[in-house]
Amino acid sequence: MSMAATPDSALILNRSTEALFRPFQLKGLTLANRIVMAPMTRSHSPERVPGADVAAYYRRRAAGGVGLIVTEGTYIDHPAAGLDPKVPDFCGERALAGWSRVAQQVHAAGGLIVPQLWHVGMVVSPGQQPREGITPIGPSGFSKPGERTGQPMTQADIDAVIEAFAKGARDAQERGFDGVELHGAHGYLIDQFFWEATNQRTDRYGGDLVSRTRFAAEIVTEVRRRVGPDFPLILRWSQWKLHDFEAKLARTPQELERLLRPLADAGVDSFHCSTRRFWEPEFAGSDLNLAGWTKKLTAKPVITVGSVTLNEDLMTSFGTTSTASVTGINNLLERLDREEFDLVAIGRSLIVNPTWPEIVRRGALNELLPFNREVLGELV
Repeated sequence: MSMAATPDSALILNRSTEALFRPFQLKGLTLANRIVMAPMTRSHSPERVPGADVAAYYRRRAAGGVGLIVTEGTYIDHPAAGLDPKVPDFCGERALAGWSRVAQQVHAAGGLIVPQLWHVGMVVSPGQQPREGITPIGPSGFSKPGERTGQPMTQADIDAVIEAFAKGARDAQERGFDGVELHGAHGYLIDQFFWEATNQRTDRYGGDLVSRTRFAAEIVTEVRRRVGPDFPLILRWSQWKLHDFEAKLARTPQELERLLRPLADAGVDSFHCSTRRFWEPEFAGSDLNLAGWTKKLTAKPVITVGSVTLNEDLMTSFGTTSTASVTGINNLLERLDREEFDLVAIGRSLIVNPTWPEIVRRGALNELLPFNREVLGELV
């Protein structure tokens, strides 16, 4: 069985978990360990305002030993940022007051937390309808390759979105958050600019691979200007898209360096490299995963993610099957020991196991509960 192609089935640890529990310095932020709570959309914020249950949900993960929490995606202050009425805003007095309480609760439990700022662009989920007078926006009006359902963004549109991301980052800083993450993955707005299939612009925001990074780089530059040099800024990015799991922004290490260099130079402190299965190599001839290559090419700290301690990837577990079984982490620990990546994000397994870090530290993987999508109906 090849570790490059399959998850680690052994629940008995054959190496120390110490690598997961070493402190880590991210800019001026000291993380107690290498474990990150991955951003996961929960849609449990009526009227887009996070309530006491949301604060308690995040506090439980901080108390359970997570080194850093990245919140679910939160809509920036732009009318077309998103359509789900229960996904929280990161703008407006009520929503920001709710997020202030979340940050306070996480800090009271000894944790650290950053919000993920999000604009969905042209992505419209089944059953969702834009509010009257609101039209989804994207770089070229494509909701997916070959399917144009809107008009290309104007310069005024681009400027407004850059301003909204920067305002959200500044609001996070002012309300006591420990940094900020920008959602640039999975086919949402920033990623729509990265991808040639959805970005067919002929101005300075389109064309070759480097030009397609300009929108994101300008967001990062303006965020950095607003929050100063010491506030940690994370960018989440991916090759895969919600409607195309095989999509590639970069097919070679050389292309990957061209994609990432302008973003690193603009002020990204850490890249959160989203894959569906962390153990899969990114390019032929090397067993480095996406995070490993990103670290190698940028020298920036990186977060790996993708089915950690689960045998099924995110999209599969939401599809034909209802339960993802627990797997081991020997492969993960080996990669972390050799510093292929710096931090490890845990998603679905943290939903069902709020004390995942404590369980893993004891080596009691058999105590971990498998992920069942039915648990998404409530915040536990």
